[in-house]
Amino acid sequence: MRNLFQVVLLLGVVLAGAASATPAAKGLFGHIELPSEQTPQSYGSYAKGCLAGAAQLSETGTNWQTMRPSRNRNWGHPDMLAFIKRLSQNAKRAGWQGLYVGDMSQPRGGPMLTGHASHQIGLDADIWMLPPTRMNLTASERENLSSVSVVSRDRKSVNDNWTAAHHEILMAALKDKSVARIFVSGAIKLQMCEDASPSERPYLRKLRPWWGHTYHFHVRLNCPRGSTECIEQVPPPAGDGCDSVEWWVTDALLPPDPSAPPKVLKPELVLADLPNQCLGVLESR
Repeated sequence: MRNLFQVVLLLGVVLAGAASATPAAKGLFGHIELPSEQTPQSYGSYAKGCLAGAAQLSETGTNWQTMRPSRNRNWGHPDMLAFIKRLSQNAKRAGWQGLYVGDMSQPRGGPMLTGHASHQIGLDADIWMLPPTRMNLTASERENLSSVSVVSRDRKSVNDNWTAAHHEILMAALKDKSVARIFVSGAIKLQMCEDASPSERPYLRKLRPWWGHTYHFHVRLNCPRGSTECIEQVPPPAGDGCDSVEWWVTDALLPPDPSAPPKVLKPELVLADLPNQCLGVLESR
């Protein structure tokens, strides 16, 4: 309760209009340990929103374990929990013991204290590339075990850690109707394009190259039915994306142009940047 009391005090500062003292939204959401007692709803967009009535993925399940438990990021919309359970069964069929699940969302979503810009509305989850060997890791092991990269050091191709099971699990996720897109390294997309069968190729449209994503793949779900204030991401371009993936393992890896102006850092999100419903999410028991 102490954390919630601290949040209420901070909210008082915001509502009083003390602009100079307006706290970053990540401080409001990042210290709350429990979800709101509300009907599950995803509010806003994946990188600017919050989550009401979150459900907690158990730290150990039949075919999964959540990693880095101290972060308290094993929360999500019930649709996300259902998806992870489905995918963990597919992982078992592919020959893995199950899945090691990384960051999902905070108990009430919102911006995180560290790391991700997205994962704010309970519809994002990171799945480790490390094939699980045990489903009974201790809490200490889950804090300290590391995933493995499946991409070569030059980032142009997959390495020996990549297996047919990785392809099978990713394809199972892509075929799931609840999935909006999956982010992976460009080298992984390239390999998936090379290995996909004709019947698999249409699903590659949802497999999107993005920086990093060599140690895990990032699953993003569609807005749930009933979450009318959830903002869908723009659909991926038409086609399987295999005709443009070469850029990610060639030009994208070139050194940055030294004459280019420096990137301007985005300001921290504050509560006023988020949907109006997020105040109620914070204030709810």
